[in-house]
Amino acid sequence: MLAAFLTTFLFSISAICGNRTAKLLGGTEANFWRMCFAASVLAIYGELFGGGLGGSVFHIFFISGCIGFGIGDMALFQALPRLGSRLAVMLTLCLSSPLAALMEWLWLGTRLSLAEILCALMILIGVAMALAPGTHVHLPRRQLVLGVSFGLVASLCQALGAVLSRKAYSLASLSGENIDGITAAYQRILGGVLVGAVVLLLVKREFIFDALLSRQATPNSKHPRQSDRWRKAWPLVIANGLAGPALGVSCYQWALKTTPTGVVLPIVALTPLVIIPLSYHLEGERPTFRSLAGGCFAVFGAAALAWVTTRPH
Repeated sequence: MLAAFLTTFLFSISAICGNRTAKLLGGTEANFWRMCFAASVLAIYGELFGGGLGGSVFHIFFISGCIGFGIGDMALFQALPRLGSRLAVMLTLCLSSPLAALMEWLWLGTRLSLAEILCALMILIGVAMALAPGTHVHLPRRQLVLGVSFGLVASLCQALGAVLSRKAYSLASLSGENIDGITAAYQRILGGVLVGAVVLLLVKREFIFDALLSRQATPNSKHPRQSDRWRKAWPLVIANGLAGPALGVSCYQWALKTTPTGVVLPIVALTPLVIIPLSYHLEGERPTFRSLAGGCFAVFGAAALAWVTTRPH
């Protein structure tokens, strides 16, 4: 349970940094470079102190990373600048929780107790009540549709990635292997980096081709603006890489190793509540009474979930 709460705190920092980085560099590029930085950090631990790329379930963690890190985070980084960090994270995390619980039940046969289900529902209801857009939020229809579509893809991929990780841990346990959370995060992020590199290359291919054709006409017209964006973005890329794919996902994998997705993901769904004060200062979204009431309801549900999950049976 401690790992799930640590994940919530780290993911909230990652979401704020990710939103600002996506606006500076674009969602695809921001996501790719933060994964590259996180992969280098995780590789140091994984190769020197962890299990490296060994183990019989490496391929499952790698596929999980392709889906969760690669496709899922790419979609989230497209939703962030369109919906804002608060709404994008709410949509992704609140939907991924029931989807993951359903997948794990159908595939792995993991059942939650009635008390755990009720507490998880309390968290999701509280988060939805606290973070549903008010009348002060006005988004163009096209921007809203695209943002919600990317959020739905992100939630589905996060759920599937989490269940694949649970499956990998289950198979590793049967084989007598003990894979720690940081090693699992390292093996997963390699899949995310691969998918991110392919997508970035496809997105940038036309831009690079056009730049080469127009280089003689406008030799340095775009360089100052690009360097200025990176001067502002690189601290955010580092903070995002550490809080999200490196430390955050390591805690996330640690939680999934011992706890069902139906318990872990509702706690992680509290992430947007931590974003509220940051969002107020950075994005101008004022918390309402409904936001505060919903937040208290969700926090009470998280505390109850932690109690019913860890109490002796």
